[in-house]
Amino acid sequence: MTGAETDGTCGPSCTCGAPARDQFLTIQPGPDAGSSDATPAASAHAIEQSVIPAGTFLMGDSSGDRNAGDGEAPLHEVMLPEFSIDATSVTNDAFAAFVNATGYRTEAEQFGFSAVFHLALAAPKNDILGQPPRTPWWFGVRGADWAHPGGRDSDLDGLDDHPVVHVSWNDAQAYCDWAGRRLPTEAEWECAARGGLHAAKYPWGDAEVDEDGWRANIWQGTFPRENTLADGFLTTAPVHSFAPNGYGLWQPVGNVWEWCSDWFDPNYYEYSPAQSPTGPETGTSRVLRGGSYLCHISYCNRYRNAARSQNTPDSSMGNAGFRTVARLEA
Repeated sequence: MTGAETDGTCGPSCTCGAPARDQFLTIQPGPDAGSSDATPAASAHAIEQSVIPAGTFLMGDSSGDRNAGDGEAPLHEVMLPEFSIDATSVTNDAFAAFVNATGYRTEAEQFGFSAVFHLALAAPKNDILGQPPRTPWWFGVRGADWAHPGGRDSDLDGLDDHPVVHVSWNDAQAYCDWAGRRLPTEAEWECAARGGLHAAKYPWGDAEVDEDGWRANIWQGTFPRENTLADGFLTTAPVHSFAPNGYGLWQPVGNVWEWCSDWFDPNYYEYSPAQSPTGPETGTSRVLRGGSYLCHISYCNRYRNAARSQNTPDSSMGNAGFRTVARLEA
């Protein structure tokens, strides 16, 4: 895959998702932010499942393509019991069922804005509330939320089977509470993404993403100015696009970042347990995995199995969603 020049490089503090919410503005949410009055409704969770067998896998970067500061090393063995995970990201249809059942308002709706990539803007320019100086391709857009992904002039027409975006970690957790589910641990996410392949770079193996046709929804062209749309998508793709991995997961890399349950610590692999690690006990940011439609080899190569990113639990953006796992039987 051929790289392209960018307006900057992706260093340790860079996220290929949006900057944290407080880098746009400081706006306090209303008193009902994050409240759904949710009751478990597992039967309402309509996402198909993939069962991941119990076993041991090698976690972390084995390709040498790690990003400094992300904590993809050391490579280490992890043991997990069998678990069931969503075969796809949670879709707009599925999230709408949750909102319709509970009246939940996302944090983007409560704060009044969310992060939109500049080429995806569908709103008047006076709705742009801020641009972080280090990543000016991200706009804080008034009225952007899960039902209006580009801003007030956008909607979900034709996007029912696309992954829901503009959901914070807290929003994803609220959905899980309602559905009787939970977010995957970072170890569960990586094990499932690998599809049973030992130490492979990608869910399909080690072939590059554009070899013999596109294998994932990432950026093509010159980031962040021009996307050639070689894979057919400027932003999100339907969740069943491309091909599933060996465990039946669709698009664990590319398309949208996915929230995990863990707090983020770049040094965690140095002390994490071998059996069912659940992340640090405390932190300021939650783990994001998988990369998104904005990842590009010249700027952010985080569309790999081992790649890690993070953001604050109240942050939302147009390229991050989530998938869930089944809670353990009591």
